[in-house]
Amino acid sequence: MGTFARLARRALETETPVMVQIQELFRGTKDAVSLAQVGCLLACLLLGFFISFAFHLHLEGVVYWQPPKKALDKVKEMVWDPSVSCYGTDEGLPELRNALIEKLHRDNKLYKSSVMVTAGANQAFVNIVLALCDAGDRVVMFAPYYFNAYMSFQMTGVTDIVVGPSNPTTLQPDADWLKEVLSKKPVPKLVTVVNPGNPSGTHIPESLLKTISELCKSAGSWLVVDNTYEYFMYDGLNHSCIEGDHVLNLFSFSKAYGMMGWRIGYIAYPTEVEGLAEQLLKIQDNIPICAPIISQRLALYSLETGTEWVRDKVKDLVKNRALLLDALTPLGLDSVKGGEGALYLWAKLPDDHQDDFKVVRWLAKRHRVVVIPGSASGGPGYVRISFGGLKESDCEVAAGRLRRGLEELVRDGMVE
Repeated sequence: MGTFARLARRALETETPVMVQIQELFRGTKDAVSLAQVGCLLACLLLGFFISFAFHLHLEGVVYWQPPKKALDKVKEMVWDPSVSCYGTDEGLPELRNALIEKLHRDNKLYKSSVMVTAGANQAFVNIVLALCDAGDRVVMFAPYYFNAYMSFQMTGVTDIVVGPSNPTTLQPDADWLKEVLSKKPVPKLVTVVNPGNPSGTHIPESLLKTISELCKSAGSWLVVDNTYEYFMYDGLNHSCIEGDHVLNLFSFSKAYGMMGWRIGYIAYPTEVEGLAEQLLKIQDNIPICAPIISQRLALYSLETGTEWVRDKVKDLVKNRALLLDALTPLGLDSVKGGEGALYLWAKLPDDHQDDFKVVRWLAKRHRVVVIPGSASGGPGYVRISFGGLKESDCEVAAGRLRRGLEELVRDGMVE
């Protein structure tokens, strides 16, 4: 029996993570280095040394800052605390969950939700899929979609993934299309959106979010909203959450508080739904048991610094966004969308260069700048550009490389 015949079909049929493919691109490219695979502090220390070799804009959705210093100072001696080496309660430290409930009331206007702390928002999403969906269920996403969510469906056996369109101008989910899909059999078990979007940076206004929620409730479908970038809003726009007995919200500490490697996320799920907490708890106990205790402590202390700490960091990203918008002008102004929130811009490649993976490889090898191919998110012929992973001075250098690469692409094609 061949090796592949002995491997699980659900794993074989799951997309290869785009990040793995991009890492391989770096390893095979002379004088290139991926700053995504080292710690944030080390990346900053190494940046000046490697700046003449390669830039990473930024493989993963990361920010350039670390957690609040006061929070780090509080946990640095906790390695000697015996409780850090023990298991905690599966659903999260009580004091952290209490603080999160207060935060949900204050910042998100969610008053009927309970909290489960997870090892990052990706694990939160897997918990939700395992608790709500059976293999073969129909689910709905909107392109461009978050690639890890798509993979989560695939690897859990949820293979009837219906990918809907977004408004070509705004990239917001098409509610009219959703209404039609929800009216047909089989009725989708679950609909998911990211607000603001990854990979698009698109903001979903409260009115549209309510419409989507009402459509899901009428059809008997769950609605899962990923709010990872809740504080990453620009140009006077505001993030909104929605609540209901059919709605689950997930959140993350990774971006807002620079805790990518600490792995803390959480689920806000409807308290009134009988049995939901117990099913989520089964899954939690069997995967991480609990999120890392020292990470939960850091999350708690980071919350104590207040959201203004986060907003002060985020407001400076507008400068990076402007630099990259300028770098993308060779593609034409109508070719660039998103960027209203999150860390991302979404750009259409020239019509005669629609092989986005090929363009990404060319940009890396010839111009030493890396972006993400849109095909990984259901958007062939596009690329995702992140403006959150570099400080302004470094982003300026990287943007210059990107602009020169795109100018050459439009003018001469992919010159070797």
